[in-house]
Amino acid sequence: MFATGTALFRRRASSELHRICLWNTSIVTSRPPSLSTAAAAECKGPPPIRVSLTESAGRCVFATRGIAAGDLIHSAKPLVTHPSASLLDEVCYYCLRRLQKEASSVDASALGENESSSTSTCYFCSESCREQSKVFHEVEKGLDWSAFDAHCSTRRLKYPLMVKRLACMIISGAASVDCLDLLQPASLHPDIVMEMEEEFQLLKDIFVKGQFNNEMLTFFTKEWYVNVLARIRINAFRIELVARSYEEMITSATALVAADAAVGNAIYMLPSFYNHDCDPNAHIIWLENANAKLKALRDIEEGEELRICYIDASMDFEARQKILAEGFGFQCRCLRCLYRD
Repeated sequence: MFATGTALFRRRASSELHRICLWNTSIVTSRPPSLSTAAAAECKGPPPIRVSLTESAGRCVFATRGIAAGDLIHSAKPLVTHPSASLLDEVCYYCLRRLQKEASSVDASALGENESSSTSTCYFCSESCREQSKVFHEVEKGLDWSAFDAHCSTRRLKYPLMVKRLACMIISGAASVDCLDLLQPASLHPDIVMEMEEEFQLLKDIFVKGQFNNEMLTFFTKEWYVNVLARIRINAFRIELVARSYEEMITSATALVAADAAVGNAIYMLPSFYNHDCDPNAHIIWLENANAKLKALRDIEEGEELRICYIDASMDFEARQKILAEGFGFQCRCLRCLYRD
């Protein structure tokens, strides 16, 4: 997301951007039936974009050719996900797909016995998701998370749950310690860092009690925890799935009155390189699960920067400026904000 970056960060990132661009967009193979034939064909090759580092706005995503309104620009799978704590029995623990009403109650008979840790039961939408979840769940399910979960629940924290999952992935060997280092970190107030220290100690105590050997936990330091959480705080996307039917849309709209619309949160590499604009030319959507789709909102010319809106674009000028300053650490100077629209 929006970043200015240091010289060291720029030198390191410049050697990685092309590799990540190709890797992160080539791993999504499923496509929604609503895509046009041309847009679907575009998914098979490299996306029509390039990522460049600029002096004024840090990393920017540019179109390498003209892109028509409505076209799929690229897709991306998340690096790390976690469902909303209040929806653990309603969404897949791995891909965040909403479970069918009958599936959530008969999951045991459909997929074998439910996976459970010392504190909660986890549901999966398919055997494939159950298998893929083993990269973190094999570590996670053998530990007692009651103290950590209670801490996060009491303080309404969601991002520490993502750090927990990432740590389990690293312990299992499925993720590298520096896998999020290319993402820009948030600027943290000292009070927030102090709160993070309490969370870190809770998490560390759980892993130590899990009797992992010292070599497996060498990475898990307070510095690592704070740095990862600082990146997740500013780069995590709220996953709000598109309604698949009129009935589901009505149900979802009713639920929004009393609950959070998000089924969970996820971190991506390439989508995090998009800068913000209150009048964006692209947007990110989730159709059935946490696999992201970047689509063009209008015709985009070759060489034009692609931007998404980080917040609700329908808010007024003052509200947008406040949320972007407090949540993302910058003052928006897009054309819409310059005109105080």
